[in-house]
Amino acid sequence: MSGQLHKTKGIVLRSVKYGETSLVVAIFTEVLGIQSYLVNGVRTTTKKGSGKANLFQPSAILDLVVYHNELKNLNRIKEFKWHHIYQHIFSDVRKNAVVLFMVELLTKCLKQPENNSELFQFAEDAFIHLDESGETVTANFPLFFALHLPVFFGFRITDNYSTQIQYLDLQEGRFESEQPLHLHFLEGKQAEVSSLLLKVMQPEELETIKLNHDFRRNLLNAYERYYALHLHDFGTLKTLPVLREILN
Repeated sequence: MSGQLHKTKGIVLRSVKYGETSLVVAIFTEVLGIQSYLVNGVRTTTKKGSGKANLFQPSAILDLVVYHNELKNLNRIKEFKWHHIYQHIFSDVRKNAVVLFMVELLTKCLKQPENNSELFQFAEDAFIHLDESGETVTANFPLFFALHLPVFFGFRITDNYSTQIQYLDLQEGRFESEQPLHLHFLEGKQAEVSSLLLKVMQPEELETIKLNHDFRRNLLNAYERYYALHLHDFGTLKTLPVLREILN
């Protein structure tokens, strides 16, 4: 019994070689949440298999028809094709580093398979925007994504910043008027820029936020710390050192 068939869009998160010609892929689907699939024969050089493995690069957005059996950890895909074809993400080194960071962050947050269509729309929209973005927006994108993703997992930062309330307490996820008694806080320009980033509704607005590389790098480190404080077993982000180098 292969399970029921479902039509769904999906965002590829990870793909691992399996056997001679196959892949095991983790996909964030719109209908079923995060799922793992065995995809046979996509790594062969035959006419039928050639180029198919390309569809399973992290961040690829696909149209899928999948089998779903809740008792299985690994299901199968009946049909797959591109839903959206990126122009730059797979070929532009900087955009690729940004998208891999976004994919890793999303993967670390997605623990349970239940569907979350609002999160799916947010992620899909973010990847497409990134693909079409200019340099400043691309450089600010990791900060924007890292601050807005927690909305879907219940640990968003409350944007109550003002000239009187200007310490961002990373433990509490809000701005405070007095310096916290622990070390997990941001102040000065870092707190102010975090508030600006929280106000951004559309990625193109990131164009107006001018920051230098070191400043972005330090903020990304702080946001990684924020996730580690709020998500059990978060660990560290493997893509972050690469991103820091490339955005330099």
